[in-house]
Amino acid sequence: MQIEPLGDAALLVRVVDNFHLEESLDAVLRATRQLEAAAIPSVIELAPAYTTIGVFFDPTRIGAFDEFRAAIERALQSDSKSARLRAAVETITEVPVCYENEFAPDLDEVARQSGLSSEEVVRLHSNAHYQVSCVGFTPGFPYLTGLPPELATPRRASPRKEIPAGAVAIGGTQTGIYPRKSPGGWNIIGRTPLQLFDVERESPALFHAGDHVRFRRISRDEFDRLSQ
Repeated sequence: MQIEPLGDAALLVRVVDNFHLEESLDAVLRATRQLEAAAIPSVIELAPAYTTIGVFFDPTRIGAFDEFRAAIERALQSDSKSARLRAAVETITEVPVCYENEFAPDLDEVARQSGLSSEEVVRLHSNAHYQVSCVGFTPGFPYLTGLPPELATPRRASPRKEIPAGAVAIGGTQTGIYPRKSPGGWNIIGRTPLQLFDVERESPALFHAGDHVRFRRISRDEFDRLSQ
């Protein structure tokens, strides 16, 4: 692994050189758990991505920088029991999604691209098993791998200026959920009433890297009930 500077209050741990779906995610999550288990006092936050981990720290607390870097290296070389226990815990979150036309402006386009009916697109999307690769773009946005290959659809040529919170969308070979109103260029095929990001919660983001996700198709009436 390589450790590189990332501004004056962060380091970038490059876990793997190239992204290879499950292999890269497993390696990044394993390294993240090792750093979490080490509980290095000056570390404020860990931000796992596809091939790297951002290690954000308080510069006033790290002491000698070489010692701080050495602590990170020791953590990455450790075989912590705590890290192994965390790896054994699989979190599965069920996400209710309404795929009705008013919430799915791009469903027909995804169907056209895939050569399937809209109903078959919904069936495949809601029956797949997904895993959160990373969280970013906007606070709480989960990038989900596991999209059936038939549904892979290029991002829109012209991004929308405003996408509603809860929009479930496809971008390339991934699916994701917009946690708040924002611009975006993914293909919207449904919407969930779940609140993905809430600053009042102890953990504001609903999803974290490594979480497992399943979508559950719901009716318009159930969407309204769950939105209350």
